[in-house]
Amino acid sequence: MTFDAIVVGARVAGAPTAMLLARAGRRVLLLDRATFPSDVTSTHLIHVPGMAYLRRWGLHDAVANAGAPPLQRFSMDFGPFTISAPPPADDGAAHPYCVRRTVLDAILLDAARSAGVVVREGTAVEGLLHSSGRVTGVRGEGFEEHASIVIGADGLRSVVARSAGAGTYDATPSLTACYYAYYQGVQPREAAEIYQLGDRAVVLFPTNDGATCVFVACPAAQFHDFRTDVEAGYAQALARVPAVAARVAAATRIGRMHATADVPNFFRTSAGPGWALVGDAGYHKDPVMAAGITDAFVAAQLLADAVHKGLADDLDAAVSAYAEERDRRFRPALQLTCQLASMEPPAPEMAALFATIAASEAESTRFFGVMQGSTPIAEYFAPDNLARIMTGA
Repeated sequence: MTFDAIVVGARVAGAPTAMLLARAGRRVLLLDRATFPSDVTSTHLIHVPGMAYLRRWGLHDAVANAGAPPLQRFSMDFGPFTISAPPPADDGAAHPYCVRRTVLDAILLDAARSAGVVVREGTAVEGLLHSSGRVTGVRGEGFEEHASIVIGADGLRSVVARSAGAGTYDATPSLTACYYAYYQGVQPREAAEIYQLGDRAVVLFPTNDGATCVFVACPAAQFHDFRTDVEAGYAQALARVPAVAARVAAATRIGRMHATADVPNFFRTSAGPGWALVGDAGYHKDPVMAAGITDAFVAAQLLADAVHKGLADDLDAAVSAYAEERDRRFRPALQLTCQLASMEPPAPEMAALFATIAASEAESTRFFGVMQGSTPIAEYFAPDNLARIMTGA
């Protein structure tokens, strides 16, 4: 059987892409080396625009009712001031959620199955098939499958990207290292909390079933020293926010510490004859803005629309246009991500801007629109808008 599309990787980029193509009437095969439910390193956060995509797809309530609380506010504490406000609503969605990936990925995969996608878990793709200069399918141990297009949604170390020879651009090496653990009983649970401490950041994300994910980030240059005694380094970072340290100390850790220092920032070439990339396979960045899941949903919709149109017309042109549009949308966010992930103290004029924003809840909500991706970065940081903020107009 020849499929319209084979999607490699069945998590937050691959499952929605496959689902959307199947809902459009396409024959889709979805493969993943993992079996589900299973965990993966993640910041967990689905920003409000991500929840708006789930609403359009008919999946909002399944995710909202999956055991994680709706987050009423974001809080970014810079020491002298704190930007705190509810994030702006978007297309009928009002709250972000931090959902464990064991839960979210299973919901998305079930939706793909329900749409008619052929799903094969525990199936590792080892390479691509080619004919006359085009990718025509995938191969693994004991199998080959053919399709009009192969979509790599298989993450940072994408087999599809490597096999297609996809290079990177706009690249910045890893800027931070991240450690996190889950705690039962950290209160309160209605806000996402971010504490900017110069060479450390502490983040609290309330997640499923009464647990809170507590992150600590440090500059990549300090990763070697931090990992010589992770527990001590983690505790020292929390101790710099005494109220948080007390709340965490009163809670119970669940499971082990998770860590990663492998968070490079780049675009990959994401379209070629018979292939495309989506999600972290094609656009990867530091987790400082916690945008990975939401960005994967945006790109999944863009790519599914392009492939569906291209299968009836010019597939290569359609996926090339998808890659250009993805870069246009996300390049400002990639640049802002690298600025924030550098963990350099804000310049005096930026510190003054943030302090002014913090003094107004309405302005703080607008600021969180930038962080969640619903307000264009260039629009928000345009000189006339900055002048408006600083004058209180």
